[in-house]
Amino acid sequence: MTTTTVPDLDTPHDLLRTILRVDGWSTGAFGAIMLAAAPSLREPLGLPTTWSIPFGVAMLGGAAALLLLAGYPQIPAPLAVTVVTVNALSAAGMVLLTFTDLMPLTGWGIVFLHIGAAFVAIFATLEYAGLRRADR
Repeated sequence: MTTTTVPDLDTPHDLLRTILRVDGWSTGAFGAIMLAAAPSLREPLGLPTTWSIPFGVAMLGGAAALLLLAGYPQIPAPLAVTVVTVNALSAAGMVLLTFTDLMPLTGWGIVFLHIGAAFVAIFATLEYAGLRRADR
């Protein structure tokens, strides 16, 4: 018989910690996909390899930072605020990028960045809620 443990979200930092972990693992997985699929993304999305590789590397670094922060016994509020701010700015930046000519995005590339921005904004919102709960 296998038992599954569910995180105890009763302590103030547990909600924030859980959200940071999910954000960290999903960011890391997506960063690895961006790196592995960089050449394949150029045609359908219009995402140049010179952009997708640095994005993938940055995402792996961000994932490591998120997972490190989630492992702290007490999550420092200034670092959590930084995570919320970086995620919010990243979401806004992805949307703004679709309105520029910095890269030759296709229609699918624009949709791809908007979906990515929505996910990042959701994480920013959840982390903000977790931070507010931890501050109580």
